[in-house]
Amino acid sequence: MNLSKLIFPAVLLFALYSCQEKNQGPDPRLQQPDHFKKVLEAHGDWKQWVDAKSLSFAMVHETTLEWENHYLDLQDGRVRIDADLFQAGNDGEKVWISPNRQAFPGNSVRFYHNLYSTFLSIPYTLTDTLVTITPLDNRVFNGISYPTLEAKVKDGKLLGPSNRYELLIDPTTGQLAWVLFAVTFYDKGNQVQEALKYEDYRDAGGLIFPRVITGYQIENDSSKRIRYQTSFSDVFLVKDELDSDLFEMPKGAVKSN
Repeated sequence: MNLSKLIFPAVLLFALYSCQEKNQGPDPRLQQPDHFKKVLEAHGDWKQWVDAKSLSFAMVHETTLEWENHYLDLQDGRVRIDADLFQAGNDGEKVWISPNRQAFPGNSVRFYHNLYSTFLSIPYTLTDTLVTITPLDNRVFNGISYPTLEAKVKDGKLLGPSNRYELLIDPTTGQLAWVLFAVTFYDKGNQVQEALKYEDYRDAGGLIFPRVITGYQIENDSSKRIRYQTSFSDVFLVKDELDSDLFEMPKGAVKSN
């Protein structure tokens, strides 16, 4: 895999260590620092994430009521999105869009196609061996003091839209309350932070996923205008592989950036 390109969250789950290393001992993703392990344990049996091969979920953009179904191969980073207005995916070699580029309303299909799977799957994707988790001083956000962890991807690589995340932990439940990040996909020097609020956690076979994620602008350590809100359902994390045909670029589709 070419690590100079965007590291897809699914690839971060499995393919960044050699088979030889894996056969010599336990999966290195299971070796997490205590301060992060407490957060993972507050979100269920997180070791299921290490063993899983596939993830699928449904989502609705609450501002437009448009729906999407997402399918991910957690071993090699392949993705398929079936949406109201388009289909998109990554077949392992290229990112594609169907029926044409004009069907996608955003700036970059490559940016978008693993955006929401990254958001939904934090903190589990941060167990990857390229991610370093460090405790920070408590951060006061919206007037509340939160225990805070910093997640940085080594060598400036990207996990989803960014290479750095701040995890604000609910002091009562130990679960994620907020995730703060700056989009560095387009500009590595961007420092304008955005905030994701994680709400209404639901159990999905032993792992806890948020039902609602709301994106906010940040101003003076407070969340301001809502930028988007997404609801999630039918989250399935399984040990079986999805059919390879699911990720193939359909006839008539086009490659996209």
